Amino acid sequence: MTNLSRRSFISKSAVIATGAALIPGFSQCKKGKVNIAFIGVGGRGADHWVDCQNENVVALCDVSDLAAAEGFKTFPKAKRFKDFRVMFDKMAKDIDAVIIATPDHVHFAAAMAAMQLGKHVYVEKPLAHNIWQIRTLRKAAKHYNVINTMGIQGHATMGIRYVKEWYEAGILGEVKEVLAWFEGPQFDPQGYFTKPDSYPPKEESVPAGLDWDLWVGQAAMRPYNSTYLPRFWRSWYDFGNGGLGDWGCHTLDAPFWSLGLGMPVSVEPLQRSPSPEGFVSDKSALKFEFEARGTKPPVTLTWLDGGLKPENRPEWNLKEMPGRGMIMVGEKVSLLTGGRPANPKLLIPDAEWEHFTKNLPKETIPRVEGGPVVEWIRAIKGEGPIPGSNFEYSAPLSEVAAVGILAQRFNARIEYDAPNMKITNHPEFDVFIKEPVRKGWEYGEELWKS
Repeated sequence: MTNLSRRSFISKSAVIATGAALIPGFSQCKKGKVNIAFIGVGGRGADHWVDCQNENVVALCDVSDLAAAEGFKTFPKAKRFKDFRVMFDKMAKDIDAVIIATPDHVHFAAAMAAMQLGKHVYVEKPLAHNIWQIRTLRKAAKHYNVINTMGIQGHATMGIRYVKEWYEAGILGEVKEVLAWFEGPQFDPQGYFTKPDSYPPKEESVPAGLDWDLWVGQAAMRPYNSTYLPRFWRSWYDFGNGGLGDWGCHTLDAPFWSLGLGMPVSVEPLQRSPSPEGFVSDKSALKFEFEARGTKPPVTLTWLDGGLKPENRPEWNLKEMPGRGMIMVGEKVSLLTGGRPANPKLLIPDAEWEHFTKNLPKETIPRVEGGPVVEWIRAIKGEGPIPGSNFEYSAPLSEVAAVGILAQRFNARIEYDAPNMKITNHPEFDVFIKEPVRKGWEYGEELWKS
């Protein structure tokens, strides 16, 4: 690990911490094209290239030459890097905003490094790898006063606005139960999960063009094996967080927002298939309990993955349960979405649904045009409001999933003291709320001293 950027970050952060307005031009909106850097060029990063085609993509940072190859061709004028710390050392003054599309365990360090330098950040979901990191990014976004958002496409859709508007119009009645499910990791047609032949995996030769040390990032070093990447890292708790970490922020977005759920007081495993230490299970079921919020009643939320689904109920008018989805069970009417909240449907007879769609409740929530990246860029330019999935919103949503992941990982009931970030019935789990990191990856500590 190199210290070059760590030293410069600390010195620059000391200046920035005295006030964001000290950054040249920061107190006013960006005029003209935004200078964007990518940390993580392939995969999810590639999905955002089209949204940046009218801006200046000035830097591309990826630990893998293979993963970044198409990005290098698409943006031939962009400077190329493997280490984001080196990128910031060499061209921080030329970067306005950063899109972070790395594996989950690198989100935090990359986002903190960017925000410390006053850069606006777009971070893929989930926001970070553990609860302390999630809380720290939320605190940092406010402290450094940057435009920030977490990439959950559904939160920028018309559909999620319908869910909240219909609930607030009283169409569903009170909601005391939410059901959410995802078909992976037992079955995932995109191949996001795979299993090694042995645990731990056997050492293999590191592919040409891959910086394995940088890829491992904050986690403990281990020998390279092809079952870690690409994408397969999601099945290892040191790097990803399984199906709940992957899809929880999508599928739970609509009920979390609409019902104002806040933090769960407990999460209890209902079912979990065995798995090696540190590796996700094939299937699991969890029960989250949320307390009453003002006049809203307590809510029980059940999460199922690995092919498990809720039992179909006659009153739902469903022929079969989809592979992934979410149901808000209302005392009047229930509502179904897919894994993302883009296309909600009331579970009522077809004729009633057709009539409802022609007589929708009044729209009360502003709509987003162009998707979450465009929403973020427009906010940077002062052409639109701050993104709806800014860290004030998306950090608590990510934290809900992170609490559930602890219950899932250890197959243990979690009683959660959210104000103090403590597992009250299993204090030995607190080490996973703030995981140890390798030397050179210590970010964010100074924020909790101020």
